[in-house]
Amino acid sequence: NVGCFAHARRKFMEAKKLQGKGKTGKADVALAKIQKLYALESRLKLASVEERWSERQSRAKPLLDDLYDWLTTQKVIESSPLGKAIKYTLSQWPKLIRYVEDGHLSIDNNRAERAIKSLVIGRKNWLFSTNPLGADASALLYSIIETAKANGLILYDYMVKCMRELAKPEPDINSLLPWNFSH
Repeated sequence: NVGCFAHARRKFMEAKKLQGKGKTGKADVALAKIQKLYALESRLKLASVEERWSERQSRAKPLLDDLYDWLTTQKVIESSPLGKAIKYTLSQWPKLIRYVEDGHLSIDNNRAERAIKSLVIGRKNWLFSTNPLGADASALLYSIIETAKANGLILYDYMVKCMRELAKPEPDINSLLPWNFSH
């Protein structure tokens, strides 16, 4: 189970808002420490899985140790936004640091959340489907569209190809899989 540093960072950003414009405080310290982790991940974006793991071992672990030490030594009101941010981060710590154990893992789940965003929006629309079959059809269409997007396809071209192929008496379904698609 992997945690999401974006969620932890967001809590510190909320705490920062209460510091007042132009003022710096403890939330800024936490955000700067988290930003160093993200900067490292940005540099490792195109690295191999093995390189990513190695760099995380040598560079991310000390940054995480520094952040943890800072979090555990802060004296703040627990019910304050900063206190809640620290408490949340510490409660999630074992999950948050899990990404350094495997080069396949990500520091956050932003990519996954972006991928399902339209499904979440669609869920609200499905409430108005007139029957379960209509809702299933909508969900299926959303799934096809999101899979095509995730595979970098031009959505219009892909959907036209799907409609033309599916209209055939014996469609080649395998050719419609996004990873097999060719214009």
